[in-house]
Amino acid sequence: MKSESPRPLLCTVPEQAAGMRLDRWLASQEDWPTRSQIKLAAREGRLLVDGRKAPVSHRLKGGEDVVLSVPVFEAESGPRPEDIELDILFADRHLIAVNKPAGMVVHPAVGNRSGTLVNAVLHHFPSAPWPGEPGRAGIVHRLDKDTSGVILIARTVAAHENLAGQFRRRTIKKEYEAVVRGRVMQAGEIDAPIGRHRLERQRMSTSTRHGRAALTRYEPLEMFAGATLLRVFPHSGRTHQIRVHLASRGWPIVADRVYGGRRTRTAAAGGARATAAAGRSGFEEALASMRRQALHARAISFLHPFDGREMTVQAPCPADIAALLAELRRLSR
Repeated sequence: MKSESPRPLLCTVPEQAAGMRLDRWLASQEDWPTRSQIKLAAREGRLLVDGRKAPVSHRLKGGEDVVLSVPVFEAESGPRPEDIELDILFADRHLIAVNKPAGMVVHPAVGNRSGTLVNAVLHHFPSAPWPGEPGRAGIVHRLDKDTSGVILIARTVAAHENLAGQFRRRTIKKEYEAVVRGRVMQAGEIDAPIGRHRLERQRMSTSTRHGRAALTRYEPLEMFAGATLLRVFPHSGRTHQIRVHLASRGWPIVADRVYGGRRTRTAAAGGARATAAAGRSGFEEALASMRRQALHARAISFLHPFDGREMTVQAPCPADIAALLAELRRLSR
């Protein structure tokens, strides 16, 4: 059960703001809520000008005292901070970029109440998000549990709104690296809607009646005997998009237990020894040694939410994928 306590934001209107609408002036102030959030506060009676409830359309005269009471979720009602090591790629007072390791869940949920990225962020960067949803801690997008790589976290309401808008407009560019089964000979794109699988509701599929538009571009970087290292560029953000699209072309990501087919599930259950005992090649042993899907969010490009400068944050190739590539190169020689 969520519980809230008020936290007032206070300011005095300068004389030069005379004639401006209250919501527009407040939204222009750094680290204050956005206009849509100010409108919600006013509707709930949490916006006061000189001690009186005011509409967002109120015209300022200059010199007024403005108080906006925002809800703060008590610590016991949400995720608790946990001292978990983070690989921080970039941080300023507006946003953070973290290199999420494989195996870490982003948000707390049933079965994963602790040890998540949110728990770690609350420890390293204690703050109170507004409005509501303390379980997100400013995180504006997500990565699957077993996908590693860069993820963005907003530290202020204004930054969160700005980054969320960039995601909605699809101006943020994401770049992944994936090791897939099969030989991908040339660059291309996959334009196929994605929706829930008609029978297995935990899976996504391109064979669905109610799919949502999804576009993924890819280009081969390196080919091996039965596998390819791809650079992948998703132009939409559907659940499991890269994994579903590549599998639909017959190029499942190595060690993907959901979309990798029966061979991947067998290897995951028995490991490399079982694969070798079955008479498979050294190549198959190498693929079976990978304990999670070989997918890594390598880079993300966006406009800084405060000053608008173009930014690209990169996450280095993780040790397990680097080891897999090294072994595939050795076997290919």
